[in-house]
Amino acid sequence: MSRRRVTGVLVTLVAAGLAAGCRPAASGPPAGGARPTAGATASGYGARFLAVGECSSFGTAGFTEVPCTGERAAARVVARYDGGSAGGPLCPGTTDFVLHIAARRADREAGGGTIPQGYACMRDLEPPHPGDPGGGGGPRTIAGDCVYGSGRGQVRETACDGSGKHRPEYRVVRAVTSRDRCPAGTALYVRLGGELPVGCARLL
Repeated sequence: MSRRRVTGVLVTLVAAGLAAGCRPAASGPPAGGARPTAGATASGYGARFLAVGECSSFGTAGFTEVPCTGERAAARVVARYDGGSAGGPLCPGTTDFVLHIAARRADREAGGGTIPQGYACMRDLEPPHPGDPGGGGGPRTIAGDCVYGSGRGQVRETACDGSGKHRPEYRVVRAVTSRDRCPAGTALYVRLGGELPVGCARLL
């Protein structure tokens, strides 16, 4: 099979007024373990809203910062950056989802002041973890993930175990700096971003 260059499409999480994902995604519905939400609200836990190590709850009204020891805690911040994600640092590879935080004034219970625009890279406290290699979701495609062709020279993530809506067609076996460093048997090049921007994928 001839080698082809394909653009990897990363999973995005869409929130009201917020667009989650460490990198822009192509048009079309999100794949994998994306979880829709209505946004994030400040609660006053910690000096900085959703700082590294702090936790959030899930809910139909959005995400709220909560104590990590509380029964409502569902996900932990593994990285936190100010500013927009476009051109900003990438989230860790095994991030499960990303919360984009709009700049706004904090309420009195949160101590007042201003919450700057930023984004928090989140990891669920309990499995399954869609951001793990082969998990079929998360905001980044990494080595160990599986993809399927979604048309127009693009691919999307899907679970390697076949539990997703789409059957896996390729597995990213290695992340490298350039295509010439991919191993023999590579059938597809997938754009990953970061320091190792090329994914070498094999046909399943």
